[in-house]
Amino acid sequence: MPFDIARTRAAYPALTEGFVHLDGAGGTQTATGVIDAITAAMRTAVGNRSAANVPGRRSLELVAEARSAVADLLGADPSGVVLGPSATALTYTLARTLGATWRPGDEVVVSRLDHDSNVRPWVQAAEAAGATVRWAEVDRHTGELPAAQYADLVGERTRLVAVTAGSNAIGTMPDVPAIAKTAHAVGALVYVDGVHSVPHGPTDLTSLGADVLVTSAYKWSGPHLAAMVADPARWEALHPAKLVPSSDAVPDRFEYGTPSFPLLAGVTAAVDHLAGLDPDAVGDRRARLRAGLAAAQAHEEALLDRLLAGLAERPAITVYGAPVRRCPTVSFRVAGMSPAATHEALGAAGFCLSVGDYYAYEYFRLMGLRDSGGAVRASIYHYNTADEVDRLLGELDALIDGAGRMAG
Repeated sequence: MPFDIARTRAAYPALTEGFVHLDGAGGTQTATGVIDAITAAMRTAVGNRSAANVPGRRSLELVAEARSAVADLLGADPSGVVLGPSATALTYTLARTLGATWRPGDEVVVSRLDHDSNVRPWVQAAEAAGATVRWAEVDRHTGELPAAQYADLVGERTRLVAVTAGSNAIGTMPDVPAIAKTAHAVGALVYVDGVHSVPHGPTDLTSLGADVLVTSAYKWSGPHLAAMVADPARWEALHPAKLVPSSDAVPDRFEYGTPSFPLLAGVTAAVDHLAGLDPDAVGDRRARLRAGLAAAQAHEEALLDRLLAGLAERPAITVYGAPVRRCPTVSFRVAGMSPAATHEALGAAGFCLSVGDYYAYEYFRLMGLRDSGGAVRASIYHYNTADEVDRLLGELDALIDGAGRMAG
């Protein structure tokens, strides 16, 4: 059955403003159910977590429901879901915690494909411990992160391998299970950045081989909160710096301060929204999530093929990377125009995209593009349409023609 794009778009009130939102990688628009859930939670009496009164019990329920929802989304155990303000903040928490156990001679493996939030926390923790940082390299032409190189990078002193499941810059989806197998053979932990991959298809923590996976709800129709998930036993073995009177239970010991209870209601609602993307799906929420995200993935991949084919027909446009498996994300430049000028012109025409390095610092430095403005990014989400892709291509034609006239 075809993906019901009209039904899907109707769930996002912001789309009625008429802008073309092609930057899901920077953050998606918010679904109505999420807005309603947050509003309802803010209109209801909610107190600090306590079993002694109704407002306190509501807070306990909101936290528990958010953990359960994220667990269903990722194929995890609710007791292993750590909630926090952002993927960056959660990664720093774990990096500091693990880094305190590292010693000189220990090794950490990071990649030049990753968002800096899955690079710098580990590099800084390694430096503080006197540990060695080893780098997985990107193929400059294809944008692939070859899994075979990890056999040479990983050794008996490797303590952690950090890798993305989907590049936020060029969409590359590395062979994470193969990388994880190499890491696990020497007892190393595998930390997977799922921020850009989770919104674009079914995710299973175990199948990925991830010991820990991080995701951000605002990349999948929800509010600005994040989650870091692992087997609860993994968290039991770790002891982050924390306030003395705060809970020492798992996963609470990794969460700093009082959470935003209304936003947690939004996290649950966002997962429920994703579980409803396929109206014909049946079964529990986990099953409906897999069906809905698979249907959305097929829709997004068709749009990505359309976009890539259109860009390839325009010699004035350079697309960076050509990975075999990619999230629906493309970085490009228009000949004769700076990325900033392209971005500004497209913005004036109503297109919402990104420009620069989008925190994919190492990749753009490797490509020699960072100091000259990076690139323009178009990132498709399941509410985008073929017409929007065609409109972008048409607007790029106008820019190319204008740049040619200026050059002439």
